[in-house]
Amino acid sequence: MPCGNGFPASLVQMENNGSDEVEKLKTKFLSVWHNVKYSWALKPKTSFSRNSPVLLLGKCYHFKAEDDDSVPEACYEASDEDFVMGNVEAFRKDFASRLWLTYREEFPPLPGSILTSDCGWGCMLRAGQMMLAQALTLHFLGRDWTWSEALTLQPLDTETWTTTAAKRLVASLEASLQGSSNPSDHGSSPLPQTQAAPGSAEEADAHVKEMYHRTLVSWFGDSPSAQLGLHRLVRLGLTMGKQAGDWYGPAVVAHILKKAVEEAMDPGLAGITAYVSQDCTVYSADVVDCHRNDQPASASPLPDDRAVIILIPVRLGGEKTNPEYFDFAKGILSLEYCIGIIGGKPKQACYFVGFQDDSLIYMDPHYCQSFVDVSTSDFPLQSYHCPSPKKMPFSKMDPSCTIGFYSRSVQDYERIRQELSKVLQPSAKEKYPAFTFVQGHGRDYDLSAGLTPEKKEWPFICDPRRTVTTAGDFVLL
Repeated sequence: MPCGNGFPASLVQMENNGSDEVEKLKTKFLSVWHNVKYSWALKPKTSFSRNSPVLLLGKCYHFKAEDDDSVPEACYEASDEDFVMGNVEAFRKDFASRLWLTYREEFPPLPGSILTSDCGWGCMLRAGQMMLAQALTLHFLGRDWTWSEALTLQPLDTETWTTTAAKRLVASLEASLQGSSNPSDHGSSPLPQTQAAPGSAEEADAHVKEMYHRTLVSWFGDSPSAQLGLHRLVRLGLTMGKQAGDWYGPAVVAHILKKAVEEAMDPGLAGITAYVSQDCTVYSADVVDCHRNDQPASASPLPDDRAVIILIPVRLGGEKTNPEYFDFAKGILSLEYCIGIIGGKPKQACYFVGFQDDSLIYMDPHYCQSFVDVSTSDFPLQSYHCPSPKKMPFSKMDPSCTIGFYSRSVQDYERIRQELSKVLQPSAKEKYPAFTFVQGHGRDYDLSAGLTPEKKEWPFICDPRRTVTTAGDFVLL
């Protein structure tokens, strides 16, 4: 029975008894508010043109109608074998197979805080996780891998998310008032698991890849034990003066990701490491050293030749992105070994994975989802994949960003360096390349030493004390 003030008697009784159920209800309402404020509920569906190519992390697609016999324009810097005619489903499956890391709630408290959600502040860390996840996908599964369940995901349109959010809220409130747990809090039902060993070689290969897929997702779980989870990234951020709840810029996140990969204890991550450029300069000798493990085999479990994730913090203009860098960004996102760009709008981070015409295609971390316990063998995977891409004009892109590449070996790096050197050639209008490659080693220094929090966002500004001089040095003004 409702009380005279309109609230259920049980809710008033809980408040009178000082029960923490009221706080749980407040959390549920706050979650819905976050979803309205930060996410999809009020945003329309993304539209794509059939007349222009679409680039997604090096793969080129064209949504040409089946009855259209006209010859479409060539894809940007794409080879013929990468060109896909009229295959919208292939693009959807490719995009939905990328790992999607978003705001979460109700996970264990983050290091140095009592926060159990990253809503409103953790978007750059989530974008960094997505870029790192793409590197690991290339490392373990290859660029052609797609998730078999990708096309079964529910579209993220306005009606779907509004209805879903409303149903979740009602179910959560009812469960909280009754003192019972809500079975829908952890997303959709788990995927069916393979009980017996697959028969054919093709089935066995698919089974192994799905095991890699599930393991990769588990590394990004929201628990202190997850190798590359939010708790681990926040703990590493503490060493750079960043607290849970602070804003993390793309440059600092690059260094946090590097430390997270280096310190990961899982044997599966022993064959990969990370490198962060200094002063918009990639020092080739340092990257080669990262690839090679010089420790004696008896003294180190690391493989002789490791893959390297190359992270390059840059600034593509002053207060706004310089339009002269738009073609550069398109060229970067057209390369298969590019793992994307983390950046976004001012104080609103996202993960750029492609483009069409003058719009960037990105994955948005600004959707609050419930905690998923990835320690179980059959945890649901659906909430880690997004079927709905978003688009944003290049002109709205914040100039501060971090570009990522994946290099499998020393030979691979040499090829990447040569190809990127061509992309980096400045045009007649551009004064400087976004970054440059030089031979030799860079001077080692600690990012956090002697820097204020503001300056930590600018580790790529040239250090006046540097003694290394090359023809490729520049200062971006």
